[in-house]
Amino acid sequence: MFFYKLNSQMNRKLIAGLMLLLASAFHYSAVWGMSLLEQRQAFERMETLLAAKQPVTFPEQARALESYPLYPVLRYQWLRKNLQRGAEIEAFLSDYSYSRHADLLRKEWLQFLFGQQQWQGFIQNYSQSNNSDMMCRYNWALYNTGHRQEALTAAKELWTVGNSQPESCNPLFSRLMDSEYFSQDMIWQRFAKALKRNKDSLAGYIKRLLPGKDQKIADFWLEVHKKPALVADERQWQQPYRQLGLIFAHGIDRLAGSDIDQALAIWDERKHNFKISPQTNDDIERRLGLALVFRKNAAAYSRLSRVQNADANVREWRVRAALLEGDWQHIEQALAGLDENEKQQARWRYWQARMLAETGRKLQSDEAFAHLATNRSLFGFMASARVNKSLQLNDRPIEVTQADMEQFKRLPGIEMVSEFNALGRINDARRQWWFLLGQFDNGQILKAAKLAQQWGWTQTAIFTVAKAEHWDDLGLRFPVDYEETVRHNARRQELDPAIVFGLIRRESVFDQSARSPAGARGLMQIMPQTGRQIARSLKEKWRSVESLFNPAVNVKYGAYYYKQMLDRFDGHFALAAAAYNAGPGRVSRWLPRYSPMAADIWIETIPFKETREYVTAVLEYALIYQQRLKRHAIKIKDLMREIVPE
Repeated sequence: MFFYKLNSQMNRKLIAGLMLLLASAFHYSAVWGMSLLEQRQAFERMETLLAAKQPVTFPEQARALESYPLYPVLRYQWLRKNLQRGAEIEAFLSDYSYSRHADLLRKEWLQFLFGQQQWQGFIQNYSQSNNSDMMCRYNWALYNTGHRQEALTAAKELWTVGNSQPESCNPLFSRLMDSEYFSQDMIWQRFAKALKRNKDSLAGYIKRLLPGKDQKIADFWLEVHKKPALVADERQWQQPYRQLGLIFAHGIDRLAGSDIDQALAIWDERKHNFKISPQTNDDIERRLGLALVFRKNAAAYSRLSRVQNADANVREWRVRAALLEGDWQHIEQALAGLDENEKQQARWRYWQARMLAETGRKLQSDEAFAHLATNRSLFGFMASARVNKSLQLNDRPIEVTQADMEQFKRLPGIEMVSEFNALGRINDARRQWWFLLGQFDNGQILKAAKLAQQWGWTQTAIFTVAKAEHWDDLGLRFPVDYEETVRHNARRQELDPAIVFGLIRRESVFDQSARSPAGARGLMQIMPQTGRQIARSLKEKWRSVESLFNPAVNVKYGAYYYKQMLDRFDGHFALAAAAYNAGPGRVSRWLPRYSPMAADIWIETIPFKETREYVTAVLEYALIYQQRLKRHAIKIKDLMREIVPE
């Protein structure tokens, strides 16, 4: 009887197992037969389930979607809640390295391994990073596995910075400060760097690590930092402090921000009273020279010439300072001081040719302009005008066969982007896209750019092709999206549509949803307050800030505002573009005071790098768009009219 009951129980279990197996087989068969739409729906249901619950094992229903492009997302969502499953995580990182979720999971797993003090596992799975938090964790893991010297050497670099570091660095720093690798010089270095970055509270904390007598020096340094005018009081500078020269230089650096004339006078008169290193001397001369050139002061060239070990910024501003002087001999000297790579840039080739022309070397100048005229840039276009040549656009579209493109679309990572896009999850699609580009070679990036263009991802296509440094596909780089809207509003404001396209291309790169950190919105990046003012001027009802994301509204307001700037600055395209970017008040302050100035010199010496590059780009893009639109209304001479005092 017992035997019969046992067999009956075993039979029931066997039957139940067979039924489960058949049900599972039926389920898999059903999944294999699902349409793509049904797979998407199943994926979304399972994603919601995994987000809400934490099943002990990975659900079979999710595993059944293994062939669906977004399956790695489901697997990631489960594994991130089961970080103890090291072997499965390692398999995921290997199998789905094309998914950004592998990168996300690796970071979460490393945090888990660190928390569990699994130092060896952390080291083995760590990827080189510039993130201070992860670098501190990695070196703490090294320290705990016997690599003390390597860890503490790295800790010195991490500690000696001018900003606070994450709390994860504290254990490592504690060992560093108790070791022979730590020194008072390091304390002074970090103190000085903190003040250089205006981190007063950090400097105050660092000060407490110094001996009592040195804390008095640090207190004086802090006082000079807060009251830089103290450099003018000679009574304050009779102390026998070893760091007195550094403190004096720091005070001059701070004073230059509020009173450059006083800073110059005190530095020149009294710097010889202090022990100041050549590097510190260069730093202050650089600071003073740049402050002068930003004020368009004629003394800037002489000051910048005092810098012995000039960096790229100083070398370039020497040329601009000489241009402000109008001294072509100094311009020649400054151009000769550029390094070889800088000399090959279109900007400096143009000024070399200009210098040759201004110093009477016409044959050499014409030859230099002729060579530069083949360059598709504002400088190449200005060179073309100098030698009466037509603009050279050199349009060479990227060529990808249909077969190659179809094969590219089947890459698992690209299929993920496509599926996110199909589900309307644009942010996920873009994040996956940029993750992939970090893995692609140049050939794959070019295919990606053409695919983005096919999908209508205009901004993404432009940024993608730039990553490959391929500049010659003009249809991709300079699209004519929103053409009807642009033409209509250009006509209303009596503008050339090429100018409006140039502004859009620079402002938002055709992203109608663009929003700047300052709050500017839409294709032409209109600030809400400006939008309200324009609506009142046009006698329109202001609807909402969100209306600026509407291309019709945004382009109408942007074209109107640019026309206002154009009228204010006597129809000068470059001045209007500068005002669109930096505001009309600043542009008025940048105008020459007494005599006219050549437009190319004025543009080159705009103090703000952002505005200088903005004006150069808008004018360059306008000329390119004029060719793309088959128009001929704007000439180089129109863009480069002489700039006169206001």
